[in-house]
Amino acid sequence: MAQKVNITLSIPKELHEQMKIHPEIKWSEAARQGIRQQLSLVGGGIKGKELIKMLPNDTKAALERISKLPASDWKKWHEKMKEGEKRRLKYLTQTSS
Repeated sequence: MAQKVNITLSIPKELHEQMKIHPEIKWSEAARQGIRQQLSLVGGGIKGKELIKMLPNDTKAALERISKLPASDWKKWHEKMKEGEKRRLKYLTQTSS
């Protein structure tokens, strides 16, 4: 695990008051993600390992399961995902009309 350092962050009082309304959010992690995103903008992209760190834990677990599938199952999984996306888009276009 990488060594960590502490930083001090100053924010407006109003922002802090809004943050206190949402104690379920891990604000340190939110700040880390924001910093990573800004670095990716100035650095020309996000490396694969950095992108994985930014994903929610359930998404990481799903990717881990999918990565262990045999190649023949990848095609089936891909087709299933495409069909789901088609249904979602069809539903969105119907509800927005």
